[in-house]
Amino acid sequence: VQLQASGGGLVRAGGSLKLSCQASGDTLRRYGAAWFRQGPGKERVFVGGINWSGGATEYGDPARGRFALSKDNDKNMVYLQMNRLKPEDTAVYYCAARKGPVRTSEDFYDSWGQGTQVTVSS
Repeated sequence: VQLQASGGGLVRAGGSLKLSCQASGDTLRRYGAAWFRQGPGKERVFVGGINWSGGATEYGDPARGRFALSKDNDKNMVYLQMNRLKPEDTAVYYCAARKGPVRTSEDFYDSWGQGTQVTVSS
């Protein structure tokens, strides 16, 4: 499956953004999906994941309580709603997919989008 992320941009602290990930080449019904992010000078980290049906989600520490994942299998889309953004959320955000359950390690994912930049100003 091929993935294309979009929706990044510049936002002030406390604001919101919604990232989208469009899949093509296969149906997302076969895949669990996740978002990772890589801040300046930092390693890529798990933000959150959602299972094949969209019925179960898992979040990493940066996202818990502020971000929400959703999935529309009919549209082949995955979304990341980000609320109460902080300057430390500034990063390139990547969507990823794998056939199987969500994993928090990027090593388990073999399909990746190109990344979308999110910048949060203070």
